Amino acid sequence: MKFRVFLCSALFSLSAMAEPWTAADSILENYVTATQLQAVQTRGASMDADFDVTLPKLKKHGKLHALRHLSPLGLIRYEKPKFEGDAVVYKEVIARFLNEEVEAQRQQSAAVAVTPANYNFKYKGTRQDGDRPVHVFEITPKQKREKLFKGEVWIDATTYLKVQESGYMVKNPSMMVKKIAFVRRYEIRDGVAVPRKVESVTDVRLVGKAEMTIDYSNFAVEEDQTRASADAAWQ
Repeated sequence: MKFRVFLCSALFSLSAMAEPWTAADSILENYVTATQLQAVQTRGASMDADFDVTLPKLKKHGKLHALRHLSPLGLIRYEKPKFEGDAVVYKEVIARFLNEEVEAQRQQSAAVAVTPANYNFKYKGTRQDGDRPVHVFEITPKQKREKLFKGEVWIDATTYLKVQESGYMVKNPSMMVKKIAFVRRYEIRDGVAVPRKVESVTDVRLVGKAEMTIDYSNFAVEEDQTRASADAAWQ
């Protein structure tokens, strides 16, 4: 009798220990599926992007408004840029960011996607993000490559779409940059994780720290492109 109780207790303990891992695997599986579908649904999307950048050391500031467009092939381009402020801010910070984002998307978005193919995920539990419960994962890139970061990703518990990414880049894009730390926020709209805000601090040689905020608004997807993307997702 004592042995049976001990065995049942041991099995229960093992089951309890295994349950979080099983749940985490299920969350990640749903997250990857949602991420793949999102990539299809957002093709042809556009939004306004408002950049606000400050170089505290040099006491310089600049703003840029542009239309951020994602082509049917998944390539990013910025249109109708309007800049005001110091030229150094545009050249050393904003222009670099735009070029690096466009180039990263052009090379291969799958190579930098925040998925188990590129990262190790460690489940940290749940927390409340406003009125939404989210799953929190600590992530570490499997390789030290550009555009990959170490930090956290928050996954919406209902849709399994990302609502936040934060951390620091593990490899700097150039010798002029010493460190990049950031927080990227998303909002769930019609089943899509739409960029809402990016806050970053970049330590740039010669000019010091660059503090940048990007606010996104007026997200829209062309109706014909939305229908084509939905048909492609079900094929």
